[in-house]
Amino acid sequence: MAKQGVGPRVVFVGRPNVGKSTLFNRITGTRRSIVAPVAGTTRDMVAAPAEWLNHHFTVYDTGGLFGATTDPLHDMVVEQGLRALETADIVVFMVDGREGLVSGDQDIAKAVRALNRPAILAVNKADDKRARARVNEFHELGFDILEVSAEHGHGVGDLLDALLKLFPEKSTEAELEEPEIAIAIVGRPNVGKSSLVNRLLREERVMVSDMPGTTRDSVDVILQFQQRRLRLVDTAGMRRPGKVSTSGQVESISVILAKRAMVQADVAVIMIDAVEGVTDRDAAIAGEAEEAGCGVVLVVNKWDLMAGHDQQWVKDYDDKLRYDLKFLPFAPMLHVSALTGERSAKVLEVALQVAEARVKRVSTSALNKFVEHITAANPPTSKDRRGVRILYAAQTASAPPRFVFFTNVATEFHFSYERFLVNQIREHFGFMGTPIRISVRRRTPRERDH
Repeated sequence: MAKQGVGPRVVFVGRPNVGKSTLFNRITGTRRSIVAPVAGTTRDMVAAPAEWLNHHFTVYDTGGLFGATTDPLHDMVVEQGLRALETADIVVFMVDGREGLVSGDQDIAKAVRALNRPAILAVNKADDKRARARVNEFHELGFDILEVSAEHGHGVGDLLDALLKLFPEKSTEAELEEPEIAIAIVGRPNVGKSSLVNRLLREERVMVSDMPGTTRDSVDVILQFQQRRLRLVDTAGMRRPGKVSTSGQVESISVILAKRAMVQADVAVIMIDAVEGVTDRDAAIAGEAEEAGCGVVLVVNKWDLMAGHDQQWVKDYDDKLRYDLKFLPFAPMLHVSALTGERSAKVLEVALQVAEARVKRVSTSALNKFVEHITAANPPTSKDRRGVRILYAAQTASAPPRFVFFTNVATEFHFSYERFLVNQIREHFGFMGTPIRISVRRRTPRERDH
């Protein structure tokens, strides 16, 4: 089992559409779980850290158990939910006060009691008169009851206070943690993102199905690798915008969360189907990753289906892929099979190298010595072909690395010279897998004085 979260594990369970995701988002102060008026919206277990009165814990949202839903993957959702329950330190069992006690609640109550874990029964939607009138029905389940409104926040503070009484004392100690490295696994539907995550974790942590759109939420998992703390983010498949709009609200939100995961990631692992090769959508996703400024690793999955080809065929394949993604020449590329495990472990190793390169800093003296050397052999050219001299340069930021070149005239470098500079910086200082940003400024009199 991969290491998960900080502090006690508080797992939310309940039937579909009782408000678990709404409560999860309110307590964690995030919008990590998708909320939609569709039973079965949440499928995978979604986790996020939370804090209340200096107590630190991790909240887990699960898919709905034992309730009415038209989701064709509901059996897998139930299996995931029961697995989450087994790892819980404390269970928050949510029910819908408006509907009253139903048979699905009885089934979940039986599963929770069998765990022999501390549990609180949260009767949701208690701001509604109908719900308040039916609260007494839930006493027969044998749990301590609290009335809440996840949507409006009523009673949530009381619920958190009740949770604190069940926490061990050490939960008040904020754990000193090394900085996390966030790795977003992104790509089109059905390229094997969830299969790769499960392979890396060596457990069935996220749902895998041949049905496109299986993953909806962006699912975070924490693991330790080479003495570093990594956060893997399995994202929903990113369709073309036109197709998403016809697939409904849930999938549209899924794509938004996937894009947000890229923006927040240190590294994006872009997965490509080896059989289909690079599609226009793959190129668009790769472009979004480059624009977001995260490091990039290209992972060609299902390479087991390419067996039998000679080295020249593989070289031609790679050359075509590089041509199709020519704006990412800096991204390392791996051939893997999430199904068989072939070279899968290499993904984390390379992603970690890219993450470290992305935060690298070059000293001003080393940078200017380098600039002096390359401009002597290759003088800069401007966009309008005017004479330009680089007076000095500095790295102004990292993650992604940014460089400013101060010149004698206000101008921009010709795009070919800018590309030359970026390539030379990468080759000389080793910024593997990360975009490099450069800008040009005219040095002012005040700057000349300094």
